[in-house]
Amino acid sequence: GTVRIVAESFGATLGSALIYTVGGVLLLVFRRPAPIREFPKKYLIIGGLLFVFYESSISLSLGLASTAASSVEVSLVNYLWPTMMVLLAAGVSRRRYAVGKVLPGAIVATVGVTLAVGGNSGLDWQAAAGHIADNPLPYVLAFAGALAWSVYAVFTPALSKGFDGTSVFFPFVAVALWIIHFASGQGWPSAAPSVWGYLAVVAAAAVIAGGYACWGYGILRGSMSTLAMASYATPVLSTAASAVLLGLSLTLPFWCGALLVAAGSIINWWISSQRR
Repeated sequence: GTVRIVAESFGATLGSALIYTVGGVLLLVFRRPAPIREFPKKYLIIGGLLFVFYESSISLSLGLASTAASSVEVSLVNYLWPTMMVLLAAGVSRRRYAVGKVLPGAIVATVGVTLAVGGNSGLDWQAAAGHIADNPLPYVLAFAGALAWSVYAVFTPALSKGFDGTSVFFPFVAVALWIIHFASGQGWPSAAPSVWGYLAVVAAAAVIAGGYACWGYGILRGSMSTLAMASYATPVLSTAASAVLLGLSLTLPFWCGALLVAAGSIINWWISSQRR
């Protein structure tokens, strides 16, 4: 929701670059990382590339979406990452039939995400197929980004040896987004942004950087299966917060989707508790 407000004031690419620049500064001030030389090199390289690729691909995919409907569809593709994360976490758990057991809950929750995020926009699957055929690049980028983020969440904790690279990776994301902005040929907005626009940059930077800091802490110290199930709440909470901030109404499809997300997570939680 705050990103949308920033984009309206500064444009999509410049707004994203500003958000991650301010967010990187906030993390370096309030969550100063350990010296770079202490981090495992493999974690810095692999984790950093996945982190930067995810953020850049999402920014690019939304920027390349040609219509508002395409933006919603690209967001839905991006929100496949909780399902990918659930399946990856089950796949690497080495438990017998783990993937098959979490699949029903994953399907129910994914349908819920689709309703919650796309329901208010009246998602048309036939039109979506046409949009993908006409302009496939944003959808491919969103899918690749979702896969990269699920891989980052599941595999990098083992490489990190307890070090959290969020505060290190954020400035690199800012650099990548500035490169994307200048490469796009867009400059500073012709009309001077309002004070509210600058406040929105700080607010967006604070909540996004804070969210990633919490996520980084969680994947290093929490239960991956529990995090994977809880991650389905992300798109639902995001849609609800956006509706409040942007003055939109939440219609019946959203609430049905929210219930399905909860149901899918409960199914997987129940299956997980039965294995203990």
